Amino acid sequence: MASPNIRYGARIRKRQKAVKADKVALYKCEECGHVAVKRISTSIWRCRHCGATYAGGAYTMTTAAGEVARRQVDSIRKSNKG
Repeated sequence: MASPNIRYGARIRKRQKAVKADKVALYKCEECGHVAVKRISTSIWRCRHCGATYAGGAYTMTTAAGEVARRQVDSIRKSNKG
C-alpha cells in the first residue's frame, strides 16, 4: 500500500515504492562480504555481522557521486602501483 502522503499519479507512486524498497534492502558489506548492511538512520549504514559503519546516501548505500569518486580513487591507486 502506498504511503498516505502519496496520492495521485502512478509515476510518483512507483518512484516512492522503489525508494522505499532501496531503503529497507540489505547491502553487501565491503569489510566482511556479508549481505548484512542495514540503514540505521539518514545516510548511516551499519553491518549487522561485523559492525562496520558507513556513510552513504539517504535512501541507498551508495550514491552516483560516491561511485564516481570511488572509481577515481581506484584509478589513482592503480596508476601509482604500476
